[in-house]
Parts: sequence; structure tokens; C-alpha cells
Amino acid sequence: MQNSSPIGIFDSGYGGLTVFKSIAEQLPQYNYIYLGDNARSPYGDHSFETIYKYTLECVEWLFDKGCNLVILACNTASAKALRTIQQKDLPTKYPGRRVLGVIRPTAEVINTYTDTNKVGVMGTRGTVNSESYLLEIKKFYPNISVYQQSCPMWVPIIENNEHLQNGADFFVKEYCDALLAQSKDIDCVLLACTHYPLLLPKLKAVFPDYINILTQGDIVAKSLVNYLQRHPEMEMNLGREKQKSFYTSGDPIVFDEHASIFFGKKLASLKM
Repeated sequence: MQNSSPIGIFDSGYGGLTVFKSIAEQLPQYNYIYLGDNARSPYGDHSFETIYKYTLECVEWLFDKGCNLVILACNTASAKALRTIQQKDLPTKYPGRRVLGVIRPTAEVINTYTDTNKVGVMGTRGTVNSESYLLEIKKFYPNISVYQQSCPMWVPIIENNEHLQNGADFFVKEYCDALLAQSKDIDCVLLACTHYPLLLPKLKAVFPDYINILTQGDIVAKSLVNYLQRHPEMEMNLGREKQKSFYTSGDPIVFDEHASIFFGKKLASLKM
């Protein structure tokens, strides 16, 4: 184990910055490296094999940068690559390192946000088709019914900074209406893509007031706090200089232009 190890945060693009922002707010003392695989994003429509390959390459890059703990702040990567990495790659090649995702922490607490036990999940095609949320929530809460809706247009709208413009209204309403048509008793909607919190103003305008709209940043951050408390052997090796580094597989100038929308401040990223 390397002393002064940073925590790695990975996403296929920009969305993981919304999770990183929450993590950094709750755990400001540690060092972090964020990697966005913008050159190959979005991941949502790729096959399991392709997403696993891309995700593993990026995780290994973060390992090479000294990260012993990596958070997949990406629902698609968590759904399609995390289990294989945890079960196949870590035990054989990286036994002292850990990779965590965003799906399990969310599934563990979803019951606290619903009274009707009817939950909607909105995500990319990859996340929805994987049925990861159906399976994980069922493990913890067999009495909760999960209704899924893929939203393929939302990520392109957000990454082109069109999410608050009038042109986004049609696709926001189309997907929300399609979800609610599956059950009139849905009272909790999980935004199962880390891009989607940027659509919150429009989603709140479309969904009835009684529906809890659930984002993942604070949930994942609290789960990480708990994880480090339970694993002091991992926590004791983390660097504490409050350093944050940002990398992208794409163009750093383009990344920085868009990333501030997600992270809330200007960034100066480097090429992967």
C-alpha cells in the first residue's frame, strides 16, 4: 500500500463531477484524482464487453497514479463493469486495492425515500438494460417495485449545455411522462445517471410535488465516509494535503469549459 495515496474518481465524462463535488465537501481532507474518459464517452449505448474494457483501462491508469481506492462515479460503468473488476481483476492482479460503485450505496437506502414502495429509475440505456437497480434493490427490499425509464437524449443535451434551455423541455417531459405512465403510485424517482442532477429545475417543474427526486452525490459520499470508518487500513494510507487533480482522455480545454457546470468552479485539467 502506498502512503499519501489519492482517492480515484472515475466517470465516462463529466457527470461524475457531481458525485466528486459531494465527496470533496464531506471529506475535504484527502487527495483526489478525477479521470473523465471524454474521448470515448458516452458509455450508455456500448456493450458490456466494451464498457468493461474501457473502465478497466481507466481504473488501471488511476492505480498507476497511486490510487489504492477508486470510485466509479458512473452508473453505466458501475452496472456493466464493476462486478467483473471486483471478482476477476482485483483478486488476481490488484489484491490490495479496491473499486467501489454508485449502485449498491443507493440501493441500500432507497427505502427511506418511498412510502408507496414504488420507485422510478431514470438512466442511460446501458444502466436500464443491465437491470442492476432492479436486482440490487430487490436484494435489500423485496417489497419495493422498480419501474425503469431510459433517457438517451439527456446526456447529449447536458454535455452541450442545453439542459436549461427551452429546447430541452420536450425530452424532459417525454421521459418523465413515460415513467409515470408505468405506475400512478411512484413517489420516488432516482436519477441513475450522474449527469441528471443538472436537470433538477426542469424535473421539479414536471414531476408532482409529492415525488422525491433522488440524486446520488450525497448518498455516495456518505457511503464512502462509512466505508473508510470500517476500513482503517485503507484510510490510514490516504494522502491529506487536500489536493485535487483532474484528467481527461479528451481535450483538456474542452473538458474545462464543460466541467465547471458540473463541479461548480473552474478547473484546470490535464491530458490523460
